[in-house]
Amino acid sequence: MKTVHEIVREAEQQYTTGSVKLGDYVEFSMHDTIETIDAYLNSKHISGPKDSLNRDKPFFNIVTAAVNIWYRATDIDRKDIRFVPTKTSSIVLAFVANVLLQNWMDKARFGVFLNQWGRALARYGSAVAKFVERDGELLANVLPWNRLIVDQVDYYSLPRIEKLYKTPAQLKAMAIPGSPDYAGYDLEQVKALVDTITTRKTLKRQPKDNQPDFIELYEVSGVMDSRLLEDEPDESVEDEDITYKQQIHIISFVGRDTKDGFDDFTLYRGRERKRTDMLTHLIEEDGRTLAIGAVEHLFEAQWMTNHSVKNMKDTLDLVSKVIFQTADPFYVGRNVLSAIEVGDILTHEEGKPLTLVNNQNASIVALQNFGTMWQSLARDITSTPEAIRGQTLPSGTPYALGAYLGSQANSLFEIMTENKGLAIEDMMREYVIPFLKKQLKNKDEIVGILDDAGIREIDSIYIPAEAVRRYNKRATEEVLNGAIPSPFVAEMEQNAIRQELGSLGNKRFFKPDELGKKQWAEIFSDFEWDNIRVEVTNEQVDKQAVLTTLSSVLQTIAANPAILQDPNAKMIFNQILAETGRLSPLQLSTQPAPAPQASGGVEAISKLAEAEPNNGRV
Repeated sequence: MKTVHEIVREAEQQYTTGSVKLGDYVEFSMHDTIETIDAYLNSKHISGPKDSLNRDKPFFNIVTAAVNIWYRATDIDRKDIRFVPTKTSSIVLAFVANVLLQNWMDKARFGVFLNQWGRALARYGSAVAKFVERDGELLANVLPWNRLIVDQVDYYSLPRIEKLYKTPAQLKAMAIPGSPDYAGYDLEQVKALVDTITTRKTLKRQPKDNQPDFIELYEVSGVMDSRLLEDEPDESVEDEDITYKQQIHIISFVGRDTKDGFDDFTLYRGRERKRTDMLTHLIEEDGRTLAIGAVEHLFEAQWMTNHSVKNMKDTLDLVSKVIFQTADPFYVGRNVLSAIEVGDILTHEEGKPLTLVNNQNASIVALQNFGTMWQSLARDITSTPEAIRGQTLPSGTPYALGAYLGSQANSLFEIMTENKGLAIEDMMREYVIPFLKKQLKNKDEIVGILDDAGIREIDSIYIPAEAVRRYNKRATEEVLNGAIPSPFVAEMEQNAIRQELGSLGNKRFFKPDELGKKQWAEIFSDFEWDNIRVEVTNEQVDKQAVLTTLSSVLQTIAANPAILQDPNAKMIFNQILAETGRLSPLQLSTQPAPAPQASGGVEAISKLAEAEPNNGRV
């Protein structure tokens, strides 16, 4: 039976030095791939900054522009995430869920998470999202790949190992009850770990570590042998009797000056209800945990571009020098170019010929064309042509062609954005909605900020019910006081409520008792995926084209309003609105009808009473 510390050491060794074969001709090292991505994003060569002659190697970065395009082309904001009812009875449920969702996203800074998540996806093709409940709050963050140790083929097959770095003060705060950062760490283990690390010295009593203030920890999370949760596990248990449970361990270990000795420390261990991390992709790749992002697609193109630029630099450096050649036997076997680069002083024997070397005919144009060829390939691979980069198209290029190329390039990003939307649906289902449902055991007032369609939708449900409730309350009081209540006039009662709500603008305040329940938990008791679904909109549309279409439709209707009486014309009209993706035909049907003009007080009331004689009577 292996301990958690042994599992971590073996996994780290295999991850950093090993590789996997994806096929007869493909060998994949996830660690090396991530290190190369990080190097290219920071404009660094993986072979060092200088060549064999100690000359600087330029880095002509072509990956950052592609990453930025992928990042903004697949962007999703908080406003693009909402719950949509699938049944008429769940309209109120969806409204309250949207209000709570927006409030949680504001409080948890989910917008920051979406930006960091989108950035990681654009760079690496995949990103790990982690959701942790702490102090009654659900926190979302993105785990950096350079601190993760995972299986290279199947992410979920092995425990997820994350490296953490803490100072001694932070560790002690996590082990002292009552501290704001208390996390249940074992105080004795923390003290032993801190003492061991901070007292490591050489034989001359000098500090052995350059950074003794930072301690390396490992957070291990996954389904593992349940005996690992015990202080003294029973290793005699038969294989068929072993149980496996989701668990988390915070450990550390320090190497000793012995053959294979380690000082092992377990700061925390315990059960987890479920796994807190989720792997997401822009486009998933078979057979490997890490998908292919914008940078990895450009590995070869970046290398060849740097190679071309380096050749041009060396050629221009050589052309800028005055070089002589001689028949002096003193220089036989010497590399005159190396001597020039390193600054050696040349001497020449008297009487020997010295002639100028012709170094003025280098073909810079050929090198430029070679580099341009690779940069063009990079744009094709990453679907980032000039049109989508915001660059001016070559002279003579038709506008329609540029627009077509841009739309074709965006079609790939639409697929990526759809995959991000599906991942957000999984996040909502696995983490966010269960958290919101647990927080609803109260009757606190909530406030929602809505658009016009949302206000009309919720007011159409709230105002009639509130009008009846107010009338019943007022009529009951009048009866108890010996008075005869006035007849119920729905329009008058509802107009009074509309005037009150008008002062709130686009805000609406609700309590569960106003919706007929004592607590929000009662309203959300039927919160199932059959009644509500998550919708993530794709905002990458041509807004100018949408506005042009809607303007044309509006002008057509204004010129001939009766055209919508024709069923065929109305069908086409609805289809146009649906294709724009910005306005639904159903929204038009929910527009409130103009209020009837009353000709006189008593006469108007009597007509309204005749229209609804028994509606809302006590």
